Amino acid sequence: MRCHGNPLTQPGMFDRRGFLVAGAASGLGLSLPQLLMREASAEIKQYDFVKPKAKSVIHIFLPGGLAQQESFDPKPYSPMEYRGDLGTIKTNTGEVIGSAMPQLAKRADKYCVIRSMSHGEAAHERGTHNMFTGYKPSPALSYPSFGAVVSHEYGPRNNLPAYICVPNVPNEYAGTGYLPSSYGGFALGADPARSDFQVRDLNLAGGVDEARFMRRKRALEMVNQRFATGTSADNVGAMNTFYERAYDLLDTPEAKAAFDLSKEDDKTRDRYGRNQAGSRMLMCRRLIEAGSRLVTMTYGSWDQHASITAGIRSQMPSFDQGLAVLLDDLSERGLLDETLVMVTTEFGRTPKINADAGRDHWPKVFSVMLAGGGVQGGMIHGASDSTSSEPELDPVSPADLATTMYRLLGIVADKELMAPGDRPIEIVDGGNVVEKILT
Repeated sequence: MRCHGNPLTQPGMFDRRGFLVAGAASGLGLSLPQLLMREASAEIKQYDFVKPKAKSVIHIFLPGGLAQQESFDPKPYSPMEYRGDLGTIKTNTGEVIGSAMPQLAKRADKYCVIRSMSHGEAAHERGTHNMFTGYKPSPALSYPSFGAVVSHEYGPRNNLPAYICVPNVPNEYAGTGYLPSSYGGFALGADPARSDFQVRDLNLAGGVDEARFMRRKRALEMVNQRFATGTSADNVGAMNTFYERAYDLLDTPEAKAAFDLSKEDDKTRDRYGRNQAGSRMLMCRRLIEAGSRLVTMTYGSWDQHASITAGIRSQMPSFDQGLAVLLDDLSERGLLDETLVMVTTEFGRTPKINADAGRDHWPKVFSVMLAGGGVQGGMIHGASDSTSSEPELDPVSPADLATTMYRLLGIVADKELMAPGDRPIEIVDGGNVVEKILT
């Protein structure tokens, strides 16, 4: 615990900015003493140690809103206008999932499905915000994504970025929010499925050899050192951190090799599938195996307001194959128990098929899938009602899901981080761990 005495009587401890913050706080109903007490409590608050069960996370996000009825929560006994015409397939645990996922049906013992995810945001942007931060959107504050928080709490490992996005940063809510921008995700900048795939800026520019590179590095360090003494702006510190980590990455052959899919043999490439889903999932496995802490991957476009059957049939097979092989591969390498695989989407789809043979946005109930990293395989958690209109059992909120993920990583979800204006903000506010799904 630090004791600074009265900040009002110490030079430099309460400048013009501090009074502006205090004034803003008073507008929120906080007196100056209350504001100072909140800041002090954030500094001295103690958190219990949580032993992590997972070392890494692969977060597979399916943008647009995957229909639960055609995937992880089919309704075979409902009328046709509710169940659709894709049909179901029995899993190796005796449950049923959508017929377009035969490979995942054979591996249901490896994963858990939460069929009772629920929130109230029917717009893509707001639903996506929920599923990347665990928070409802707020005009007053930008919240950090899962990857940014993990990067903040743990930092890089083996000189690989802690947070990597495959193939690109998926949306504006996958950023750092109120955290310094140095905790942002490293984006590949290209799709691993492309024959000419190359990670952006991972190799030295043409005409720059190792000696020239080191001279540039030393010169930049001298400039940065002088410049940093005159400013404390976040973007300056973030840029310095970015350069330091970039140099570490460029200078570590093992880290650079993690991004090279050509290191995999043809059998493995074919096993995953030489397509977007398979190549991206293989890249995710390579990155977490090499030391990255959280890799976010996107695949497909699932906003199927029309012709949903055709849409599922065109996109699901490569996803089904790639994800099934990812689970097998992680298990074979001894990585599944320490890697949390999380498949999410921003919301589900409407109970009834619409006039265009599609389904519209429906956040009241939908499904997510989790595997490995301390999660029980072969189980279904929660339930939707007979028409997939709302949760019937054990509803789970985005805050609950986020809190559970952080628990598995050994991060205390109610830990307070400092937002602009010296405001202590909990990593997740009000979420509960979904204890029933944990090993």
